[in-house]
Amino acid sequence: MIKGGSDVLLDTATIVACGGLLAVPFLFVVPFPDAASWPYLVGSIVIHLAYYFLMVNAYRSGELSLVYPLMRGVAPLITAVLGIVWLRELPAPISWLGMLMISIGVIALALRPAGDAPVLAGHGRAVSFALGNAAVIAVYTIIDGTGARLSGNPWAYIVWLFLLDAIPFSIFMLVTRRRAFLAALIERRWHGLIGGALSAGAYAISVWAMTKAPVALVASLRETSVLFATLIGARLLKERLSARRWAGVGAVVIGVVALKAA
Repeated sequence: MIKGGSDVLLDTATIVACGGLLAVPFLFVVPFPDAASWPYLVGSIVIHLAYYFLMVNAYRSGELSLVYPLMRGVAPLITAVLGIVWLRELPAPISWLGMLMISIGVIALALRPAGDAPVLAGHGRAVSFALGNAAVIAVYTIIDGTGARLSGNPWAYIVWLFLLDAIPFSIFMLVTRRRAFLAALIERRWHGLIGGALSAGAYAISVWAMTKAPVALVASLRETSVLFATLIGARLLKERLSARRWAGVGAVVIGVVALKAA
C-alpha cells in the first residue's frame, strides 16, 4: 500500500494515524500497563520514528523487491545478537541454523535478478537505508518484547503502543503538511484503516508471541510471510519461480523446521 501510492510519506502517515485510531476502542477493554513497561513504551515510540524515516527513504530510493527483503531478512540476525546481550537469551546451535536459513531464504525469495545475480549495484542509497532500518527493526523488537513482558498484560502494552506511536508522527505531519495530511485522512480513509488494521494486527500477534517464546525466534518466524507472498504470487499472479526462488523456499522451510526442533 505504501510503496504503490503516489506519496510514500503521506501514505505512511495515514496508515500510522489510522492504526492509532483503531487502538482507541481497546483502551476500554484492556488494563493499564504496569509502570515497569512505560520506559520501553517511550523508547519504542522514539525508535519507531527512526523506523518510519528510514522506511520512507528506502522506498523512495529503491524498489520494494530490493529494500523490503533486506530490511526483513537481516533484522532477525541482529535481533538474535541483541537478544543475547540484553535478554540473556542464547539460542541453541540449531536455532542459529534456523534463523540463518530463514534470513538467507527471505533475501533469496524477494530480490529481483539481473541476469543470474540479485540487483544491488547502483542502489547504494536504498541499500544503506534498508540495512539501517534492519538494525532499527531489531532494536524496537527487543524493546517491545521486553516491554510487553513487563507490562502485566501484553495486549495492554500493544494497544497503548499503537495509540501513542501515532501521535508524534501525526503532529509532525500536521506541522509540515497539514492540508495534504488532513485531506488524505478523509479521501484515503479506507486505505488507511485497512492498512492500519493489517499493520497493527500483524505486529500485535508478534509482540504477544514474544511473551511466550524467545524474541529472536519470533523475529525470524514472522519474516516467513515472504514465503507465503511468493507462493501466492506464483499461484494467483502466475509469477515464475526461478531456481533461486525455489532454493529460497527450501531455505525458509528448513529454517522453520530447525526452529521447531529447537
